Amino acid sequence: MRACVYRRYGGPEVLEVVDRPMPVPGPGEVLVQVIVSGVNPTDWKTRRGSTVPRELPFPEMVPQQDGAGVVVDVGDGCDPARSGERVWLWECAWHRADGAAQEFVALAGSHAVNLPDSASFDLGASVGIPALTAHRCLTVGVGSTGRLGPGALSGARVLVAGGAGAVGHAAVELARWSGALVIATVSSTEKEALAEAAGAHAVVNYRTEDVVSKVRDFAPQGVNLIVEVDSVTNAEIDRGILAPNGTVAVYASDGPDLLMPVRGAMTLNARYQFILVYTVPGAAKSAAVEDVAAAISDGALRVGDAAGLPLHRFPLEAIREAHAAVENGVTGKVLVDISEPVAPS
Repeated sequence: MRACVYRRYGGPEVLEVVDRPMPVPGPGEVLVQVIVSGVNPTDWKTRRGSTVPRELPFPEMVPQQDGAGVVVDVGDGCDPARSGERVWLWECAWHRADGAAQEFVALAGSHAVNLPDSASFDLGASVGIPALTAHRCLTVGVGSTGRLGPGALSGARVLVAGGAGAVGHAAVELARWSGALVIATVSSTEKEALAEAAGAHAVVNYRTEDVVSKVRDFAPQGVNLIVEVDSVTNAEIDRGILAPNGTVAVYASDGPDLLMPVRGAMTLNARYQFILVYTVPGAAKSAAVEDVAAAISDGALRVGDAAGLPLHRFPLEAIREAHAAVENGVTGKVLVDISEPVAPS
């Protein structure tokens, strides 16, 4: 089979497509033919060794956490009836040498989730890291049950910073699906249209508008929850729009450390919750997988259509270009076409 691998940390140039032996599913595992794989910022940061500087944990690594495809074989302890099932994959490469950028991958059956016929492989390859991260951000507020779904966020006022990014877009969709009043911030007219199409009730262009006054016009009492992609740059804005007892859920940080006036946060009884999707507690991760699967079935998550993120496609042979596109901040979802479906064994 064909697979993308890298043997040292570095830029996209370290990626190469090679022939590898077919994997064999072990106990509790399924073998999935990967049709499409999604590229996330976490994939290029891991490839560069920037997340945890250390030696490469395996001699040869296949990148990419997310994908979608078809189960073609199962290991001992897995239901043989799963053969032929359409699935979406999550955390393929977490503490593993084998990510989703290969034609076949063997992984725990729990990490291959049913993908209904109504959902495309493109969507399945797009939801893993972004949607699971968004779920955690939306369920850490005061009074949350830890679950999303129709009515779960009824009455909540949610601000999504960067509402046209992969995580931000999923957060807008999941919050709207769950009944929240949703405001998004963006940096351009193009991104404003994307956030509106995702379901945001109001969109603020932070480059041309005063975010605090615009948000307060729409939500005079402030917002209960902020899904935050840049807590350092937005620290003053967040304090200006956060309601008493509100939560700022921080899921990304590429700049300096966050400093804040403690007294102001105390006065609000504000809560800052920092989130890394890989280390979310097991019960919360399981709930997120279930809720994201339900959102897919309900049609609440979309890519590639009039209401979804634009898609940028690359063949496996051009995976270097795919990674470079994400690393350079392209707007939309980058997908790598891995293989054509074949009949299960």
